[in-house]
Amino acid sequence: MKRRKFLKYSLLTSASIATMDLISLANSLINAPDADKLMPALFVGHGAPTYVLGENKYNLAWKKIAESIPKPKAIVCISAHWLTQGKTALTAMPNPKTIHDFGGFPDEMYQFQYPAPGKPDLAKEISNTIINPSVELDHQWGFDHGTWTVLYHMFPNHDIPVLQLSIDYSKGAQYHFDLAKKLMFLRKKGVFVISSGNIVHNLRQIIFKESAQYDWALEFDETSKNLIEKGDFKSLINYQNLGKSANLSIPTPDHYFPLMYALGLKTEKDQITFPVDGVTYGSTSMRSVLIA
Repeated sequence: MKRRKFLKYSLLTSASIATMDLISLANSLINAPDADKLMPALFVGHGAPTYVLGENKYNLAWKKIAESIPKPKAIVCISAHWLTQGKTALTAMPNPKTIHDFGGFPDEMYQFQYPAPGKPDLAKEISNTIINPSVELDHQWGFDHGTWTVLYHMFPNHDIPVLQLSIDYSKGAQYHFDLAKKLMFLRKKGVFVISSGNIVHNLRQIIFKESAQYDWALEFDETSKNLIEKGDFKSLINYQNLGKSANLSIPTPDHYFPLMYALGLKTEKDQITFPVDGVTYGSTSMRSVLIA
């Protein structure tokens, strides 16, 4: 090849490579996650385990929530059904089991599996990041029904890694609200934090009719909604001072504490919506709270 042709070919090739590099850079910038954009956080009222069966307005609403958000890189779920004493634990195994932690339900309930993988490296990162209180890595638990009955419909392909974080039941609402703030870094990493419980949950007053609703349950559900909208989280933390309807709605705080995690993860820029609501079986609020 003559020198002039060689130089021309070299210049054209270099220009083509430079153009390709610029295109590649532009595409990477377009597709790169927004550093200021946080993954949403969600409190979900999971209600009766049987809501996993078939299609109903609740599991269809959960599915719609999942379709409205970016696909998570991982999920951390705080369920009302994993209570620990004096410690906070986090599943750290590669393949968590599905736990059927209930009794007296149809046989098909015990056949459900949610074989999503765990993510041990993320579990270690969380444990190393949150020092006070310490987060203990657990290899025994799995996905209880507060987690899998919801995720089964939200992410039916079970292809997103899932971790469960326990609730230290020896601590109060303020503790869980403060701990949630230490999970904020997960939202920056594309991790979807879901807390699963019920704002109103009094099984002692249950009515075995789905459409039944106590006045006090409706009252406290509405009170909670109004306080959340106003950003008055302090009153919700001190729920014992909210009167008779609160005391009837929260005879024990196991299902209420998960709400503290969603509220603790809210930033000033976040909007709050309620994609699901309603009271079922007299004394269970199905209200969900989306932070995004």
